[in-house]
Amino acid sequence: MLNQYETVFIATPVLSEAQMKETVTKFRDIITAAKGEIVHEENWGLKKMAYPIQKKSTGFYHLIEFRVEGSFIEKLETEFRRDERIIRFLTMKMDKYAIAYAEKKRAMKSANVEKTEKEKEE
Repeated sequence: MLNQYETVFIATPVLSEAQMKETVTKFRDIITAAKGEIVHEENWGLKKMAYPIQKKSTGFYHLIEFRVEGSFIEKLETEFRRDERIIRFLTMKMDKYAIAYAEKKRAMKSANVEKTEKEKEE
């Protein structure tokens, strides 16, 4: 039985665009190597944090939503702790309501994108 999870991690702001992509790819590969299935991904970009962490006030935020065996989460979080590029992370198991909410939010977002693209064409 696969559970659905959502993980958000914050990478250090000193990374270049290429280093950030490499970091994201590393964690995406860790998930898929464990027979996980990535459901959705969002790059939130460089954001100001509520309080400084490791003397940094900004960080690159990235969200990955995925399905995987529950026993894998411990391994994923160990990888986050070992990677010096990651300054914070949070993994949350999604219940059926959270999954439904996330799907609804994505559907609304894509509908809004289509609507704005139609308006641009007119």
